[in-house]
Amino acid sequence: MSYDIYFLSRDEGQSWDDVLEAAEARAGESDPIPAELLEAWQRIVPQARGLLGDVDITEYEDESRELTHADTGIDLSVFGDEVSITVPYWHTGDRAATVLGKLFALSVLVEKETGLTAYDPQVEAPLAKTSPQQAVSIMSGVTTDLRNRYGG
Repeated sequence: MSYDIYFLSRDEGQSWDDVLEAAEARAGESDPIPAELLEAWQRIVPQARGLLGDVDITEYEDESRELTHADTGIDLSVFGDEVSITVPYWHTGDRAATVLGKLFALSVLVEKETGLTAYDPQVEAPLAKTSPQQAVSIMSGVTTDLRNRYGG
């Protein structure tokens, strides 16, 4: 389970539900990454390193790219034309605030470089409308619940 951010393209007047439905219908297709996303990836990686520090990069031919930060669990993925950031529900309190601050900053960077909009499905709104406190509350609450249920 993870706190997810999706990067989506929304046409004027199109509802977020319609955008999500269209993205879900395309999910799992193994199309090559579009050239503009590959170019954006090349700009994102050095900036992400500046933000996060040491990251692992995985590239699979022309189909996928992944950037993983082991300390926080933040994972930025590009699969075909799908772009997302995830962070596992590991963090609570101040640590959740720190990690989600990095997730928000990385999301702004990805938006800037791709032209896509960061969407927060946990609150069903663009990430720009999600307050940091709201995100921390969700992360902390789910993490605590999972630890209570499964230990850890």
